Amino acid sequence: MKAPVKSFTSLFRDYLGIYLPRQRNVSEHTILATKHVWHMLLSYVCMTTGKNVENIVFEDLNGKTVVGFLDAYQNERRWTAATRNHRLGCIRSFFRYAAKRERTFVIYLEDLRGIVLQKGPDKSFVLEFMEPKVVSAILHQPDLATKLGLRNGFFLSLMYDAAARDCEMLTMKVNYFDPVRKEVFLLGKGRKPRFVPINQETIDLFHHYIKAFHPLSSDGNQLMFYTKHQGMSTPMSDDCVAKFLQKYADCARLVCRDVPIGVNPHLIRYLN
Repeated sequence: MKAPVKSFTSLFRDYLGIYLPRQRNVSEHTILATKHVWHMLLSYVCMTTGKNVENIVFEDLNGKTVVGFLDAYQNERRWTAATRNHRLGCIRSFFRYAAKRERTFVIYLEDLRGIVLQKGPDKSFVLEFMEPKVVSAILHQPDLATKLGLRNGFFLSLMYDAAARDCEMLTMKVNYFDPVRKEVFLLGKGRKPRFVPINQETIDLFHHYIKAFHPLSSDGNQLMFYTKHQGMSTPMSDDCVAKFLQKYADCARLVCRDVPIGVNPHLIRYLN
């Protein structure tokens, strides 16, 4: 007897829980990023259709819907063309998996393949950087007296001090930071590990941060940075980082006119 065709929710659960971590052996950051993209997409579908997540079917995720989602979030969150294309690629990846599992789902993959990638500016010959005074102006914007300001300020200071990538920061565990040895462990692209020295100012911020965000916790495997949604701790997303970094950059521009438009986490790593 032929096995019944799996539903969207069943295949998507297998994709996140089995295919990506066990068969593809992708990084934790990739899985977190995938979950973030799909959380946004499914929230958009629920909002536009009035359905609950468990009732969503493949027909709800057609090309027109995905384009509508990309347009809406690009306008709202000021995504670059590269970010938009990356989100689209993440969505298509699941549909390629679904088409391999159930050949009848190829029609949905072909629909998404018709979505044209957005062309951005050619920066292949441009090395972007910010001067130290510009970075300093941005780093001084978070209000460390508030809990959110402390989190954002420590995040940016550590990113700058360790020259860490956005993905390395978002997958960092509490025990990656060693205040005694004055170094932080970073797991970079291709799972390449490295230890980076950090200064005392960052270490002092770390102690304040831990008291506020990881009090009395002995679990060093917890993610260093997280956000709260409906009282639950969830991994921080790259969109969240981009949002508060842009806010601080806009404020810093009032005191330092050299702060560029469209500051992104990558620029924090490079100085003139």
